[in-house]
Amino acid sequence: MITGEQIRAARGLARLDQAELAERAGVSLETVKRLERLRGPISANTTTEAAIRSAFTALDVIFLEEDGHGCGVPFRLPRTARSRSTDPVEAPRVA
Repeated sequence: MITGEQIRAARGLARLDQAELAERAGVSLETVKRLERLRGPISANTTTEAAIRSAFTALDVIFLEEDGHGCGVPFRLPRTARSRSTDPVEAPRVA
């Protein structure tokens, strides 16, 4: 189960507005607005929740379930960005 807070956070990471999320998930804009207003687990049918999850998964944003320490929304960097971030940084040369 995902939360309204997670949907808002995921949208921020993916840089989507509510209308873009609604279009990608195939749900109405009003549904996205309603779900984002909720505190805690969303109240939606399983098809709607799956569609929203799928829209974010396609953008490399995933949802972490509540595990006693909280829930979250990690963002996987695109493969090219990950490889650049692990490349060693060359020290500047002193002349």
